[in-house]
Amino acid sequence: MEMERMNPGPGDEEDQKEEKDERNCRACINCDRIHKTISKWMLPENARATYLERANCIPPPLFIISVSIAELAVFIYYAVWMPQKQWITLDEGICNSPFIYKPEKREEAWRFISYMLVHAGVEHILGNLVLQLILGIPLEMVHKGHRVGLVYLAGVIGGSLASSVFDPMRALVGASGGVYALIGGYFMNILVNFREMIPLFGVFRLVFIVSIVGTDVGFALYRRFIAPVNGPQVSFVAHVAGGLAGMSIGYVIFSCFDKSFIKDPRFWISIVAYLVCVVAAVLFNIFLSPAN
Repeated sequence: MEMERMNPGPGDEEDQKEEKDERNCRACINCDRIHKTISKWMLPENARATYLERANCIPPPLFIISVSIAELAVFIYYAVWMPQKQWITLDEGICNSPFIYKPEKREEAWRFISYMLVHAGVEHILGNLVLQLILGIPLEMVHKGHRVGLVYLAGVIGGSLASSVFDPMRALVGASGGVYALIGGYFMNILVNFREMIPLFGVFRLVFIVSIVGTDVGFALYRRFIAPVNGPQVSFVAHVAGGLAGMSIGYVIFSCFDKSFIKDPRFWISIVAYLVCVVAAVLFNIFLSPAN
């Protein structure tokens, strides 16, 4: 009897295999439902069938999740391990962070990217995390991490460089440049493919985006012009620059989900325009900036 329990027969092995197949089937059905919902929100009707044919959950949306965890970890570090007033305004701990972009520290080039890890308060990081997770995860499931990462970082770099030119004496924190790049690319795709993306849903999506953006920009303007601060006031130019990066580079990349965007001439036009702006901003910072 003991030997029989230790060595299951062929019938037991078949039952285990059937149970495993059934679990995998249920997982596939749930995964298919998720992909169908995402395709309706992210893609025009003529592209959904192609997406659903090749859709899978591997790899998972690692880029957006990793960036969000990093931003949350840095926020917790400054809010908990280095306690300060963390609501609307900055405090001394963040102002002295090696991540924040500060005009007088422009020679430390990593700050033009690392500022996205630091946030001005609870409402600031919650707004960015909610937006980039709600929008970024579906975008990454459709377009994969390398495309979403390219758009996100284009917004981050463009945001800091634009801020250094148009608001040169102000510090900069937050991932809004990257978030607004994702929003800009998605927004342009809705406008261009409005009739194919179910008009009622299209209207709802536009209203949703406008309301979220309006609220976030309102907080940014409040922090910049109204809120009393213990540290430097924070620029909001990154919101605008990130959105423009998304409406150009992001739009081209997100509209080429089923083909190589490298072969699309619109991509190279937008990249050349972006690089011209980057070079112009770098030269401005070297020779003309009031922060010099």
